[in-house]
Amino acid sequence: MKASRFLVSTLKEAPADAEVASHRLMTRAGMIKKLGAGIYTYMPMGLRVIRKVEAIVREEMNRAGAIELTMPVVQPAELWQETGRFDKMGPELLRIQDRHDRDFVVQPTSEEVVTDIARQEIKSYKQLPRNFYQIQTKFRDERRPRFGLMRGREFIMKDAYSFDRNAEAAKASYQVMAQAYRAAFDRFGLRYRAVAADSGAIGGDLSEEFQVIAATGEDAIVYCPDSDYAANMEKAEALAPAGPRPAATQALARTPTPGKATCAEVAELLGVPLSTTVKSLVLATDRVDDAGRALPAQVWLLLLRGDHDLNEVKAGKLPGFEGGFRFATLAEIEDHFGCKPGYLGPLSLKQPVKVVADREVAVMADWICGANEPDFHITGVNWGRDLAEPDLVADIRNVVAGDASPDGKGVLAIERGIEVGHVFYLGTKYSKAMNATFLEEDGKPRLLEMGCYGIGITRLPAAAVEQNHDERGIIWPDAIAPFTVVVCPIGMDRSEAVKAEAERLYAELLAAGVDVILDDRNERPGAMFADWELIGVPHRITIGDKGLKEGLVEYQHRRDTAATKLPAAEAGAFVKARLQA
Repeated sequence: MKASRFLVSTLKEAPADAEVASHRLMTRAGMIKKLGAGIYTYMPMGLRVIRKVEAIVREEMNRAGAIELTMPVVQPAELWQETGRFDKMGPELLRIQDRHDRDFVVQPTSEEVVTDIARQEIKSYKQLPRNFYQIQTKFRDERRPRFGLMRGREFIMKDAYSFDRNAEAAKASYQVMAQAYRAAFDRFGLRYRAVAADSGAIGGDLSEEFQVIAATGEDAIVYCPDSDYAANMEKAEALAPAGPRPAATQALARTPTPGKATCAEVAELLGVPLSTTVKSLVLATDRVDDAGRALPAQVWLLLLRGDHDLNEVKAGKLPGFEGGFRFATLAEIEDHFGCKPGYLGPLSLKQPVKVVADREVAVMADWICGANEPDFHITGVNWGRDLAEPDLVADIRNVVAGDASPDGKGVLAIERGIEVGHVFYLGTKYSKAMNATFLEEDGKPRLLEMGCYGIGITRLPAAAVEQNHDERGIIWPDAIAPFTVVVCPIGMDRSEAVKAEAERLYAELLAAGVDVILDDRNERPGAMFADWELIGVPHRITIGDKGLKEGLVEYQHRRDTAATKLPAAEAGAFVKARLQA
């Protein structure tokens, strides 16, 4: 490719609505162009990146035995009504009607369609296992699309769906996909972690997110530097403290804390560590009688150490929370505690509540909590002596850096990540809803066991930019750069020697299969270099008349601070060696 025949359309300024580096830089580099809220045109430079991501994904999926197909973007509502998702999904699901007033959806995902395919095509256990995948456009009507390709409404995904005869076989298929994902992400050339993720209502442990490490990441990744343990914040377990609960050493006291409604304010006022305080969170679970009539909600008091935060995913798995939970209303709080939030605690309640103590709180002694009275807290609180043991002790908090690793091999650290892939064991959730069965060896019908596996094809380049950029622009890994090498001749319109050497080197690299672009636009050196640094092409060879007189050209990697002089005759071999390293 020659730049004069390609579209190089860089901008000096980023759009005013660009909030993150990937949005700013991909727009300035001419890779994407906004058409509407959360909807972008993939310009030629950006599309080259996307196609390289797709190629790696496609190769690894094919290598793992998956079969590619393409499912429609617009899907009839009947399939979604079979699973109940047509009504259950919120406004993120774009619902439309055709001229005959028939309902359709613009797909955000394709579980229903692929399950419909499987129930028609898979009749016997002899046809299993099967894995179907597609690389296709999706649409989610995000309320607030932002961050460019990071959270757009229209996007491209690779989604795959495995079908197996039993849970054991499905788990084996899951592991095949998990390994294929690792192979693909290794090839992308990005720093990433595969982290254990929460499986939601499905349950089980087979769920992993693939997170690209970036300081601007929206997810917290928990890992142990001394082992292979890694999980997202929702999944990471906070171990119970070692050792028994200390004995009480303080008397119970009603202590004035005027105007101090938070644990941090109380700790500062009393001159004690924040870790000696206990925060009270009041939740409620709604109930109905056998006839479906509403009953008074069950009110729960969750107790956490003052320096810890509630993990709502963990809380949602507590016994009694199977039907969901909500934060209690102000009226419910006043009915049970006789006080507004800010001074709540488990002592002197007006009505009984179920008390859940985090593992840390359950072994605390001489702790501080609200007095259920404005401007007062209780100090010197101890289990058993001052109040009954909690109804339930559970891990309900987010882990923090320095906590013991659940695998017993060190302590935990936390970094930020951007989720770009997810592998997940589905079980029979969709096959049961859609009656997708096959005949087992005994001739009896069985439900298909399923897994699903996604990669954000257009989200991944944005994540790569968030991880790899500097003040000059993008720094692409070789595998997904729009071009791997750029040849920059200086004044080729004025020097036959420069033009000839540029054309020779360009032809040599092309013949070797290198993805190279020759910048033959006759731009000034400063403008030329600024363009390619912004675009992020990782390898640059500069050819100038002065250097050629000495038989030299200059090589510079996008991360290098200075150029390296090379014999012109060896430049091609040097670059090819760098690409193979």
